[in-house]
Amino acid sequence: MTDEIENLVETLALEPLAADRFRGHGSPFGGARIFGGHLVAQALLAAYETVVGKACHSLSCAFIRAGDRETPVHFAVERVSDGSAFATRRVTATQGERQILNVALSFQAPEAGFEHQDAAPDTPAPEAFLDEAEHIASLGEAMVADLRARLMRPRPIEVRLGDPLQFGETAPPRARQWIRSRNRLGPDQRLHQAVLAYASDMGLIEIGMRPHGVDWRMPDVQSASLTHAIWFHRPVDFNDWHLCSQHSPVAAGGRALNRCQIFDPRGQLVASVTQESLMRRRGQ
Repeated sequence: MTDEIENLVETLALEPLAADRFRGHGSPFGGARIFGGHLVAQALLAAYETVVGKACHSLSCAFIRAGDRETPVHFAVERVSDGSAFATRRVTATQGERQILNVALSFQAPEAGFEHQDAAPDTPAPEAFLDEAEHIASLGEAMVADLRARLMRPRPIEVRLGDPLQFGETAPPRARQWIRSRNRLGPDQRLHQAVLAYASDMGLIEIGMRPHGVDWRMPDVQSASLTHAIWFHRPVDFNDWHLCSQHSPVAAGGRALNRCQIFDPRGQLVASVTQESLMRRRGQ
């Protein structure tokens, strides 16, 4: 299994249980906790099963508890509203009697309108950036062994890092990375959005830590995603490289606010992400 690349189309798949009720599973390639982006992607796919003729344009979620990889996750979709242009859904993810994730989602029918956007930053091509696995290897034995082994194996999202740091180094709270799906995705826009949602939780938590010389992979650092929001501005083709321009404007109270703009290869801003994360030394 070490060299096998996870197929997200398979591991994110949901099993229908009843009307607006679905069951999903964590990845067999992950650690003891379910990756937050995995749950967000599954919640999006669950909501999509109740919507016709509209695409998700925003979602906002709260991570309530860590998910156990060995326990199935049940997704309940509430049909909050259905209009001619917009639809609203709420998804609750539970394991047993415990809620682990709540997500509010909004969908919109196709519509033309005014357009403007921030310009994509002038950034070297993906080939000029460092492959994520090479960076993990350069960190040596500073990480817990099982985490290092998991991060060294090929992940379903290919990542090229523009501003990597070694443990203990400091830098302004900004970074760039190129990302894309390793497995070819078909034409279904729902899957492209779901895989982008999965990837949007990768690396963002690190940005607010950069000025402080800490990293979520350090054994003495405690971190977790608390809230996560995504706005989809345009259709996504996640078979192509996408540039993530990341920034953390503030850290306070043991939390950091992290933001990301995601641009396609033509420089179009296709999605924006905001995340608040827990950030503290263990024992504090």
